[in-house]
Amino acid sequence: MQPPPPHVASAPPPADPPRRRPSVRVRRALLSRLVAVLALALGAALIAPAPAAHAAVGLTRVGDFGANPGQLNMYVYRPAALPPNPAVVFALHGCTQNAQGYADNSGLPELADRYGFLVVFAETTTSNNVNKCFNWFQSGDNRRGQGEAASIRQMAAHSVSAFGADARRTYVTGLSAGGAMTSVMLAAYPDVFQAGAVVAGLPYGCADDVLGAYSCMSPGTDLTPAQWAQRVRGAHPSWSGPWPRVAVWHGDQDTTVVPRNADELRDQWTALHGLSQTPTRTSAIGPNATRHEEYVAGDGSVAVEVNRVPGIGHGTPVDPGSGAQQCGGTGAAYFLDSICSSYWIARFFGLEGSGSQPGSLPAPTGLAATGATDTTIGLGWNPVDGATGYTVYRDGAPIATPGSASYTDTGLTAGSSHSYAVAARDADGRTGLLSGTVTARTTGATATCWTGSNYAHVQAGRATTSGGYTYARGSGQNMGLYNTFVTHTLKESPAGYFTIADGACP
Repeated sequence: MQPPPPHVASAPPPADPPRRRPSVRVRRALLSRLVAVLALALGAALIAPAPAAHAAVGLTRVGDFGANPGQLNMYVYRPAALPPNPAVVFALHGCTQNAQGYADNSGLPELADRYGFLVVFAETTTSNNVNKCFNWFQSGDNRRGQGEAASIRQMAAHSVSAFGADARRTYVTGLSAGGAMTSVMLAAYPDVFQAGAVVAGLPYGCADDVLGAYSCMSPGTDLTPAQWAQRVRGAHPSWSGPWPRVAVWHGDQDTTVVPRNADELRDQWTALHGLSQTPTRTSAIGPNATRHEEYVAGDGSVAVEVNRVPGIGHGTPVDPGSGAQQCGGTGAAYFLDSICSSYWIARFFGLEGSGSQPGSLPAPTGLAATGATDTTIGLGWNPVDGATGYTVYRDGAPIATPGSASYTDTGLTAGSSHSYAVAARDADGRTGLLSGTVTARTTGATATCWTGSNYAHVQAGRATTSGGYTYARGSGQNMGLYNTFVTHTLKESPAGYFTIADGACP
């Protein structure tokens, strides 16, 4: 049985020194008692033992990184071959977890070794919160310049001054309460964090007290995209620069922080970027065909992405193994064998390969499909100055290293859809920054048509449901409300890929 929802317990702050006015201390003490009652009601004592963990990752604790008003701990993972001015990723654990467990199982350290970036694991304690949750729902901790948010900001400044991290490439990710705190950092410090990844988390501004936090977690809070966006703008009203890019990861069977929160996060950040809430393109990634939605800005970059992981509940998706897209471990609670989310998050941050280092080749531009047959897809892109060749990726995996700015992928299945990206290589064989992706389909394949209610399509496996709406499996097209009254015709081509074809299906 799972432990209580890993988000929303609180305790009085340390008595020496006090870090809040008496009225706030009293409020937090009352909240602590309330949470204790709620925890008992939810079976807090029934925490199942975790499986044995693999060898611990070596972390260095930093004892003095600033005033630390939030009373957090700072741990750093430094790869042995760390390049000058590395990017830095902040990792925020979930409730009942700690920095060491998150380092051991998330896969971030092994990716840091592979790609050459610094990882900072921020850690809260039972002195702040009885369940060791980041206090994303407390106004004293989720505001710019206050409490835990200010402590993490000080860690970022210390990473630059003490470890030479590149302040222009500072990122943040976290699970559950750590995912909600990731939202806090992106909203309160858009001048510090260029991008973030929220794993099983919540939108910024969803709650300012413990009862509101429970409501946000389940059944969720439904606001308009404009309302969500305004809550972020209110976190740093004077900010006029670009908003961080955001990746959202959520299990479609999560009953602790319901999947509706992935939709609300999408609404919040697409609205801030001035984008539609309908994805620009969709694809399936990883070994379990995770639904991958991209919301593309005017410059061609992916401003927001949503990854809906099938068949898992509340936790960080990992895929233990030594493959190119594998990472992580299942040696602790809330690490779920599925897809290596940290690998895809590192890609979203632009950290994949040595191209994340300063001075490497830029990302190719203009990637486009130039043609398709039943078994081939042609690709072309703009040449990169200084490139001696390129690496082409299909559905996230490298497949070819052409010497020129074009490639034809062969041996494909008729009517199949694939996502492509490309990176330039220099004379030393180092891979540069990864381009944006383009999705293309081969021709051919016989279409099969199905007509029925949205309810019938979901029950037959031709569609999925999320947040009360129905989505065609494969294409991800929004079919409307999940009920027996809305009817659509779906075309299946190739097998398992459905598109809306009302009145136009042969």
